[in-house]
Amino acid sequence: MFSDYSMSELGAIFAMQGFAGLILFSVFVLMALGLAIIFGQMGVINMAHGEFMILGAYMTYLTSNAFADYMPALFGGYFFFAMVIAFLASGLLGLLVEWSIIRHLYKRPLDTLLATWGLSLILQQIYRSVFGAREVGVSIPDWMMGSLPLTDLVEVPINGIFVMVLAVTISLGVYFLMFRSSWGLQVRAISQNRVMADAVGINTAWTDRLTFGIGCGVAGVAGSAFTMIGSTGPTAGQLYIVDTFLVVVFGGTGSLLGTIASAFSISQAQSIMEFFLSGSMAKVLTLLVVVGILMIRPQGLFSLKLRK
Repeated sequence: MFSDYSMSELGAIFAMQGFAGLILFSVFVLMALGLAIIFGQMGVINMAHGEFMILGAYMTYLTSNAFADYMPALFGGYFFFAMVIAFLASGLLGLLVEWSIIRHLYKRPLDTLLATWGLSLILQQIYRSVFGAREVGVSIPDWMMGSLPLTDLVEVPINGIFVMVLAVTISLGVYFLMFRSSWGLQVRAISQNRVMADAVGINTAWTDRLTFGIGCGVAGVAGSAFTMIGSTGPTAGQLYIVDTFLVVVFGGTGSLLGTIASAFSISQAQSIMEFFLSGSMAKVLTLLVVVGILMIRPQGLFSLKLRK
């Protein structure tokens, strides 16, 4: 497999695939952060998480078209407006879903899985009816075009760098929100002892709703980032949902550091193996390794220490 390449070529290949893996890592992190909030803190298996991501992608697509048609002078900065719109659209839909469906199914993981899977099919059909079955793409601003040459053989796309910076920024934001705010303290209190949290005056119903909404909103921002590296279709979210659950479970449910470490490991492994093997074989080998590690360490790479 490696004998057909010289050492310099192998070095360039690993560097290029490493950067490609960092871009995939950024999407995984943005997807997994929202899912880690919902699944890790609330115990809700949200199979429609990918559709919330795609809603953010479609909002970015509509924002791009609106700026191109009505505000071409401001087109270079449309993406920042699109991220806010994507977060609000996905977050508001998340609030509605939690109020209408999820709040009736807490502590019933199988029911939430089936309900959100049905919701994902409904959302896919809505996207197909509104936007069409064909994939759509956004126009990238000129300042995101091109790449930065690191060596004669290695170049890094500028839009990929932007996505990575966005992932780091959102990760820091989620960290401060979860561990440095009163809302995060309430969420962690509810996840550890809901009855006691309710007894001390925490509005558990509203906190659950807001947690679900923020998790879905972060998925919407992931959808905005996704448009920078791929096209958007009604079923595109399903391509990432399994990998995202894998990232959350492998890293340790409820662990922000574990989610980031897991996303980095899985994205780098898949990116490098996809160059030398087929994409499906890379996913199979990655899954086998992760399953093997989880058999040895079922709690994941990092686990929260709770008092029993």
